[in-house]
Amino acid sequence: MADIELSVKPRRVLGKKVAALRRQGVTPANVYGRNLESKAVEVETVVLTHLLRSAGRNVIIDLHIEGEDSPRPVMLRAVQREPATSKLLHVDFYQVSLTQKMRAEVPLILVGEAPAVAEFGGILLQSLDSISVEALPGDIPPHVEVDVSTLARLDDAVHVRELPIDPTKLYVMTDAELVVAKVAAPRLVAAEEAEEVAAEAAAEAVAAAEEEAKEEKEEEAAEEGQD
Repeated sequence: MADIELSVKPRRVLGKKVAALRRQGVTPANVYGRNLESKAVEVETVVLTHLLRSAGRNVIIDLHIEGEDSPRPVMLRAVQREPATSKLLHVDFYQVSLTQKMRAEVPLILVGEAPAVAEFGGILLQSLDSISVEALPGDIPPHVEVDVSTLARLDDAVHVRELPIDPTKLYVMTDAELVVAKVAAPRLVAAEEAEEVAAEAAAEAVAAAEEEAKEEKEEEAAEEGQD
């Protein structure tokens, strides 16, 4: 059994009519999975909001659908919100097989303090926000903590290969040599930002020149047509 349970009802209201459900405090949702037919369901918005605060992307949820004898093991896959108000609009649940491996994205969270930041004025940069993994659903963590307290000098870095992961349970598909986080010298960061600004300015100049040349050709073509 999963640590989190959620009860939902089959949904018969579809299409644009779901707006009426939302006004009643109900959020439309769908349950889908590999070789499974998608099923429309609905859930109380208050209950769903509470669940979203406690369940991450890779947490297994026992989904009880009214009328079904046993719960379905699912994971949250997509949460759609209204951009201006963040109001819940729709949720997708992905049904998993607890005995079959699956692929997932696992977020990376930096923890601790890098000594090089305080001692040398370095800047802590996170280059990778998540890693791709393959594992049984029950072995996929909601996130992986990246300890940066070992970064004692400028240019020290944590690589994917150094993450605290049990290789017997979790197969990491992301390149092991990629940098997750590093401490960079302030002048290097400033230089990189300057290079980015210069590159953007150059790209804009090229685009403007191309547009100007295009307009000149169009004018020449128009003049020839008048002749």
